[in-house]
Amino acid sequence: METANEAAVGGEVRESVAEFTAKAVVTGILLGILFGAANAYLGLKVGMTVSASIPAAVMTVAIFRLLRMKGTILEANLSQTIGSASTALASGTIFTIPALFLWGIVPPYLQVVALCFLGGLLGIAAMIPLRRLLIVESAKELPYPEGTACAEVLRATAEGASGGNWIFVGMAIAALIKVAISAFFVVPGETEYLLPGVLPNAVIGLELAPSLIAIGFILGYRQSGIVVSGAILSALVLIPLISLIGQGLPGAMFPEKTQLISQMSAGQIWKYYVRYIGAGAVATAGIITVCRNLPTMFGAFLAVASGLSSRKTDGVASVPDRTDQDLPGSFVIAGIMLVVLVSGLVPGIFAGGMDLTARLVCGLGVGLFGILFVTVAARIVGIVGVSSNPTSGMTLVTLIATASIFAAFGWKGMAAQAAVLTVGTIVCVAAGKAGDIAQDLKTGYLVGATPWRQQFGQLIGACFACWAVAGTVMLLGETYGFGGRDLPAPQATLMKTIIEGVLSGELPWGLVLTGAGVTISAVLCGVSGLAFAIGVYLPLSSMLSIFIGGVTRAWVDGWSDEPKTASLSESESDPGILAASGLVAGEGLAGIVIAGLVAVGVVPKGVEQTVLTGTASSLAIAFIVLGVCFFLVRAARSRAKN
Repeated sequence: METANEAAVGGEVRESVAEFTAKAVVTGILLGILFGAANAYLGLKVGMTVSASIPAAVMTVAIFRLLRMKGTILEANLSQTIGSASTALASGTIFTIPALFLWGIVPPYLQVVALCFLGGLLGIAAMIPLRRLLIVESAKELPYPEGTACAEVLRATAEGASGGNWIFVGMAIAALIKVAISAFFVVPGETEYLLPGVLPNAVIGLELAPSLIAIGFILGYRQSGIVVSGAILSALVLIPLISLIGQGLPGAMFPEKTQLISQMSAGQIWKYYVRYIGAGAVATAGIITVCRNLPTMFGAFLAVASGLSSRKTDGVASVPDRTDQDLPGSFVIAGIMLVVLVSGLVPGIFAGGMDLTARLVCGLGVGLFGILFVTVAARIVGIVGVSSNPTSGMTLVTLIATASIFAAFGWKGMAAQAAVLTVGTIVCVAAGKAGDIAQDLKTGYLVGATPWRQQFGQLIGACFACWAVAGTVMLLGETYGFGGRDLPAPQATLMKTIIEGVLSGELPWGLVLTGAGVTISAVLCGVSGLAFAIGVYLPLSSMLSIFIGGVTRAWVDGWSDEPKTASLSESESDPGILAASGLVAGEGLAGIVIAGLVAVGVVPKGVEQTVLTGTASSLAIAFIVLGVCFFLVRAARSRAKN
């Protein structure tokens, strides 16, 4: 593979270096479908997704070598640009669309595809005019950490560094484990144990999920510890406390109207009470994140506006070279106008159907909040990175504002709720897409890529990935449903709760505000409010698996949350991280295939008893978990041997 050093002469990349080729495009599309589907599955399970840029870059080089195809660094960059386009689409869709299922609405497949694509198109089009200002002129001010890391990984892999094989091995291991659990029912998917003693309904458990262990390994010890701390609060404090209080109550306690707390299991107490506390905690964490970033957001918007204004008046006209060419302004205007007009005028875009006035309000909301948060996200990720992009907080602001307008006009009911939600879907996808393409353009800037080809590649990626993401959500929703233990869909449940609260005012605000207090306490203690709140909302069994992954990472790193001598690119491209990405992708893809087999009746949805039961199943789960941890340790330590 031709490297950046071989291709570059005096900072300029030769025009003859291949970039937009069939193999780069096809590989990127396939990787985008793979990571889009896997991230959709993972996000519905634990409310988190993983960045696809670096895994896609490494896998591209590995695939080229496996098929004995010569490739350049620019082809690999274009492939990862197309492949990573699916991450934002998956995040935006899973944060919102499952709420429709929770309302009993099964949206048409084409509607979900359209919402997903419209958000991606808006994010790409609105970001294009910002590229020179944010990526080129603000290069010293805005490092774009993931984009810079991906550029270094591309150079390293192009020069012969290994690591891609660990992704494929991880995919195979996770897929085999998932098939053993959900297709052949060899072992149960989790094990639970009711603690004896004075804590009623105190349940601990462990979920057998390689993807969760991998997520913990990627997050590190500290973040995974924060997440599991929230789950411990929920499972071993809140549920037992409510059980103790409910033992002496003669009647049902709001919001439940008939069943006594003393008759409830731990799962029922979570459903009727703790989930509202968790929703309040997550919502408060999102709002705090937005408030913390308000100065940065406001400054970002002013800086972009000022920069664009000064460029228009500098009076300098020049023809940009290849590495400074964007898609034309006509595409930008047409793309934004298409999204706004389709959102406002096409009845089928918003589930349930609304009159023309309401649809126009939705279209204007999409345009206003979409462009605003694209501008903010594109700049803010240059400082804090994609993983810290407050996308869910921006979506909450959009939903609250749109729902408030609907309430003022008296638009209520299921159709109004669905319309508000789909506005949030487009804005959420657009804000996430802006952060993703900004990082990819930074990578391209560092390796000498052609911006318009990357932008067009992102559009191609969105065109294909939207079908895979929408199909994954629809398949999982119709097969398993959302909001339960299998697929909690935490952000979507939160969005549903917020919309219902604004439009109807029937929330148990005491429980919601209790959750707010929990998050505020966590923030004042100096920990991540969002990570802690997600732990409060999700089962301890899932969070404990994440924590095991975090402990494994700490062991590998010598009990330091991050390797002290490693740069971001070295950390992100570590074989252990790549192996963890493979585990995530493998389980996600296997889960989707199994869901399809369940939907057509080839595989049963579940069985009452697995092949291994009792002590044998517990030992098998422990053995498999230790095996996954050993695999991650082996992969991480392979760097020192290379």
